[in-house]
Amino acid sequence: MVDVVTREQVKAGLADGSIALVDVREPHEFAAGHIPGSTSLPLSRFDPSQLPGDKRVVFVCRSGRRTLLAIEMSRLFGRADASTHYAGSMLDWAGAGEPIEY
Repeated sequence: MVDVVTREQVKAGLADGSIALVDVREPHEFAAGHIPGSTSLPLSRFDPSQLPGDKRVVFVCRSGRRTLLAIEMSRLFGRADASTHYAGSMLDWAGAGEPIEY
């Protein structure tokens, strides 16, 4: 099962420190703009052992597709707890006019 969070839930989780937002886009995409507070862990060299264990892991990418791959890779590694994705991802975030960090 995949858990889905909304933009508002991402904002609340970042504000209260309860989530670790992991951006699985490639480095050049991350550098071109990302959600403030997110961490880059590109899917092309994704290593689930680098995921934090003390917070709820939420994956973000451009549209939500790569997040599902990261979740599957995490599960295969034994990280069933890393199963949440921000389905709208960067397209939703930017489309809503939310802040972007460069």
